[in-house]
Amino acid sequence: MRKAVPGVDVLGAITLNGSMGGMNPAAVEIAGRLGARIVWMPTVDSRNQRSSTAADLPGSKPAMWGALQADLHAQGIVPDVVEVVSGDGTVLEDVRKVLRVIAKHDMVLATGHLSAPEILAVVRDARALGVRRVVVTHPEFTSQRLTVAQQRELAAEGALLERCFTTPYTGKVSWSDLFDNIRAVGVEHSILSSDLGQPFNPPVEDGIALFADRLLEAGFKEDEVRVMAVDNSRLISL
Repeated sequence: MRKAVPGVDVLGAITLNGSMGGMNPAAVEIAGRLGARIVWMPTVDSRNQRSSTAADLPGSKPAMWGALQADLHAQGIVPDVVEVVSGDGTVLEDVRKVLRVIAKHDMVLATGHLSAPEILAVVRDARALGVRRVVVTHPEFTSQRLTVAQQRELAAEGALLERCFTTPYTGKVSWSDLFDNIRAVGVEHSILSSDLGQPFNPPVEDGIALFADRLLEAGFKEDEVRVMAVDNSRLISL
């Protein structure tokens, strides 16, 4: 893509679900050598997502990937759960191997659909092992719902909190709660993301603009929106 469209910087990524071999340092190493920038911890195959009993808010749209996972499971295609911590909450050595590879290639660690305690443990280890850039994936999403205190703790570790347009747009969190979280944790610790790509939602290219409109209507200043949409995005793309 970069060769085809000069001036456009497309960021490669890898997500460590079962289909990728789970906590697979070899896959991350190859991705890093090929220039991938972001490594997501497991999402649909995380212990937290598989076992989550949290309910969406009334009237919310279900996540599109949920139907796909249900169909795969109905066919008996069920990858193993990808574990990240032991029974006592210690980060597993396979995860630490992945974190070392992320640090070596200066990739971005994104926390996927881990639970709050798992996120805190993995982020602390990641920082200790030299991972420079961390994004906490949609902390307001149904299976995460990190408290303000947890978000502040992660911000203190140097992590950016990803605020996704689709989370409130599809009714999984109220707009007011999302805005309150941003204010409580700090604009300087937040990054805007669309999380779009579903046929029933707005086009991907409209997401950040629609998000900016909502933020401005809620009283955020233009320079605050720019910090979240532009300045902090550059911190993970450089």
